[in-house]
Amino acid sequence: MSRIAARFAALKEQGRGALIPFLEAYDPDPATSMAILRGMPGAGADLIEIGVPFTDPMADGPTVQRAGQRGLKAGATLAGALAMVRDFRAEDDATPVVLMGYFNPIMSYGVDRFCTDAAASGVDGVIVVDVPPEESDMLAPQSAAAGIDMIRLVAPTTGDARLPVVLNASSGFVYYVAITGITGTRSASVADLATAIPRVRAHTDLPIAIGFGVRTPAQAADAVRVADGAVVASALIEKLASTLDAQGRATSGTVRAVLDDVRALAEAVRSARG
Repeated sequence: MSRIAARFAALKEQGRGALIPFLEAYDPDPATSMAILRGMPGAGADLIEIGVPFTDPMADGPTVQRAGQRGLKAGATLAGALAMVRDFRAEDDATPVVLMGYFNPIMSYGVDRFCTDAAASGVDGVIVVDVPPEESDMLAPQSAAAGIDMIRLVAPTTGDARLPVVLNASSGFVYYVAITGITGTRSASVADLATAIPRVRAHTDLPIAIGFGVRTPAQAADAVRVADGAVVASALIEKLASTLDAQGRATSGTVRAVLDDVRALAEAVRSARG
């Protein structure tokens, strides 16, 4: 059983949902990013999503774009993100790690080489936002052979005819995009989620995590009441950015501030189902 499947199975046994915090690799520098990554499980992260900075992040809102720019300025590469996971695995062999990004860096790295190196580094899943199921033969066979889950995005605009196409090509879990548009710009209503998630569940047995608009502990709690996980990205990046100095460098409080927010989110998620 993969780490992702094992973690969701364990959480189901416990009767609770998953908190999936996000960090951008190398934001604002490699050491700070690594310290946040290492601290996330202890702060309550059940799975961790790592963004791979890219120069043309079409699905990212301004907050994540700025984080990616800081990461690129600090020297982030796909190889660097893999090295972060490899270093993380030296201390944590249980927490699932998912890379989120775009196909161009993978193509430049080499698809076969990427899948081999990602698996060896301890990556459990990938979200490649610009590779639809119709074009998945560029990556899916190699990732499956390497034991890496291909996690697909489902949006409110994904119709009933389209859902099986997307979900049949998915593994690990389903990432439900709670809003239409780019990340971090607004939030979905509880009523919308309560209607949308059962529609997705009718087509898959995979766990469903809600992202793109989950910002607060209360919203994370709402998400895991109707789904299996809550992904929080922009709010954590904004907290990180608020601690940087005038030159955009980390301060003594940067790591602690982000992890404190992860703890607050984790507490809300863990108590959401009473």
